[in-house]
Amino acid sequence: MSPVFPMLTVLTMFYYMCLRRRARTATRGEMMNSHRTIESNSRTSPLNAEVVQYAKEVVDFSSHYGSENSMSYTMWNLAGVPNVFPSSGDFTQTAVFRTYGTWWDQCPSASLPFKRTPHNFQSQDYVELTFEQQVYPTAVHVLETYHPGAVIRILACSANPYSPSPPAEVRWEILWSERPTKVNASQARQFKPCIKQIKFPTNLIRLEINSSLLDYYTELDAVVLHGMKDKPVLSLKTSLIDMNDLEDDDYEEEDGCGMDNLNKKFSSTALKEGPNNGYFDKLPYELIQLILNHLTLPDLCRLAQTCKLLHQHCCDPLQYIHLNLQPYWAKLNDTSLEFLQARCTLVQWLNLSWTGNRGFISVAGFSRFLKVCGSELVRLELSCSHFLNETCLEVISEMCPDLQDLNLSSCDKLPPQAFNHIAKLCSLKRLVLYRTKVEQTALLSILNFCSELQHLSLGSCVMIEDYDVIASMIGAKCKKLRTLDLWRCKNITENGIAELASGCPLLEELDLGWCPTLQSSTGCFARLARQLPNLQKLFLTANRSVCDTDIEELACNCIRLRQLDILGTRMVSPASLRKLLESCKDLSLLDVSFCSQIDNRAVLELNAAFPKVFIKKSFTQ
Repeated sequence: MSPVFPMLTVLTMFYYMCLRRRARTATRGEMMNSHRTIESNSRTSPLNAEVVQYAKEVVDFSSHYGSENSMSYTMWNLAGVPNVFPSSGDFTQTAVFRTYGTWWDQCPSASLPFKRTPHNFQSQDYVELTFEQQVYPTAVHVLETYHPGAVIRILACSANPYSPSPPAEVRWEILWSERPTKVNASQARQFKPCIKQIKFPTNLIRLEINSSLLDYYTELDAVVLHGMKDKPVLSLKTSLIDMNDLEDDDYEEEDGCGMDNLNKKFSSTALKEGPNNGYFDKLPYELIQLILNHLTLPDLCRLAQTCKLLHQHCCDPLQYIHLNLQPYWAKLNDTSLEFLQARCTLVQWLNLSWTGNRGFISVAGFSRFLKVCGSELVRLELSCSHFLNETCLEVISEMCPDLQDLNLSSCDKLPPQAFNHIAKLCSLKRLVLYRTKVEQTALLSILNFCSELQHLSLGSCVMIEDYDVIASMIGAKCKKLRTLDLWRCKNITENGIAELASGCPLLEELDLGWCPTLQSSTGCFARLARQLPNLQKLFLTANRSVCDTDIEELACNCIRLRQLDILGTRMVSPASLRKLLESCKDLSLLDVSFCSQIDNRAVLELNAAFPKVFIKKSFTQ
C-alpha cells in the first residue's frame, strides 16, 4: 500500500472498525429502534405477564408553565391516570412546558448557542417520572392532548429511586429517539414509539422535549409504561441490519455519545509517531486547529487516539474555549472532568446544564475542576444541576472573578443561603434564577453589588416576600437592565412597576405573566407603555384587567414591539388590536387566547389583514 496518505488511511480504517463493531452489535439484537430495524420475537413464559402502569411520581423537570404552588399546567399532572385524554384542547389539568416554537430564541434575552453541539442532541426540556414496579420495558405510551410532537427522546435509568440503598452504578439507556418533526394536527393522540429492549429493569423514565416546531404549547396528560417483571428471552432469529442504514449517531449511542473516551485516561506515549504525516506536516498549525474546530467533543477524543500530531492538536486548550457538556449529561462524571481539566485551562464558556445528578458529579470534583479552569470563565450554564450546594457557589464566586453570565435555572435544591455568594460576582451581566429558592435578602445584596446586570430572570421565585422592594432596588441599581422576567411573581403592584419604568428606561423585554396583583385601573400598564419605548416583548399573560386603553398606549408609544401576550383578558376589543397591528410594524407574535371579545372570526379577519403576524388563539374542546 502506498504511504502517500497514511493519515487518511488511519482515519478510514478507524471509521471502518466503528462500522464493523456497530454491525456486529446490531446483529446480536442489541439495537432495536424505529430506524434501524431488527425483527426479533420475544418469548415470555405464561407466568411473566406484562405489567402496565401509569407514572407514580414526577421527580425532576426543567421547566413548566404552571406555578410552584398549584397544579394547573404543572409537570406534576403527569403522575397518575389521565385527566383529559382522549379530549383535545387547552386544559389546566395537563403538563405544559414553559416555551414553544422559536419565539424565545428571538428575544433580547436569548443567549448565543454553544458551538460543537452534536447534531443528534436537540433536547430543550425534560421530565423524569418514576413508576411503582421495575420492569423490562416493552412499550412507553405518551398521552398528548394538545399540539403533539414535542417528545424526541425517551430514556430509562437503572437506578431505583425507591431503593433504600444507593446503586453501585447508574446507567441511562436510550429507548427511542428521533429528530424534531412537524405534526400538523393539534388534536390528542396516544404516542407509541417503537422502543428497543434493554438489559436492566427500570422504573425511572425520562422524556426529552423539543418544542421548536410547534405552533403552540404542547400538553401532556399521562405516561404509560409497559414491561415484563422478568427479562424477555430474545429469539435467535434476527434480521441483519443493512450497512447502508448506519448513521454516525449509531456509534455514539453505543458508547454513550463517545463520552466513555473521557472516562478513561489515554496516554500519548502509546501512539506511534510516523515518519510522514502526509499533507498534515505541511499545513500551518493554525489551519489544522481551524479544521478540528468543526469536530464535536467525542470526535476530538477519538481523533486524539490516532497519532501524536493529532493528539497534540486535539489537546490544545484553544480547542476548548467554548465547552458544551450538556449533551453528555448521562455519562459525564468526576472522571470526565478530571480528564478534561488539563485541556480546559482557557475555557471561557462552559455548559454543565443537566449534568451531575444522582451522584455523577461530586462537590469535590466540581470544585477541583473550577479551581483549575475557572479563572477565564465569562459564561457558566448550570441549569438543573442538582449536585450544586453552597460550597459550589462559593467556589464559583472565588474562582470565576470575571464571570458575566450565570444560569441556575431550576436548581431548586440549592439552599437559600447559597445565593449570598453571587453578590461577589460584580461583573455579572446575565443572571437566571428561574425556579430557585433565592430569598429576598440575598437578592437585594446581589442587586446592590451587581449593577452591571443587563438580563435578569426571577420567574417563579416563590421565596421572595415583597416584589415591590425588589423592583425598587432594580430601578435604583440596575440602570443598564434590558430584559426582566417576573413570570408568576405573586405580589408586585403598581408601585413596583412605577419604580421599574422610571429606573430602567432601556428595558426591551418584560414578562409580567400571571402576576395577579397588577390592575390596569391603577394605570400601571399605560405607564409602562409611555416610559419604556424600547419594548420589544411584553407578556401580560392571564391579567384579566388589560383593556383597550392599555393596547392603544402600546400602539402609540411602543412601535418596536415584536411579541405581545394578553391571554385571558376580557376587556380588549378587535378595534384596539387593529390599531396596535397598524402601528407596530415589527409585531410578529400576538397571543389572544381566551380573550372573550376576540372570537375566531375576529382572528381570521386580523390574520387576513396582517398575514405576517402569528396570532395565537387557543381553545378547549
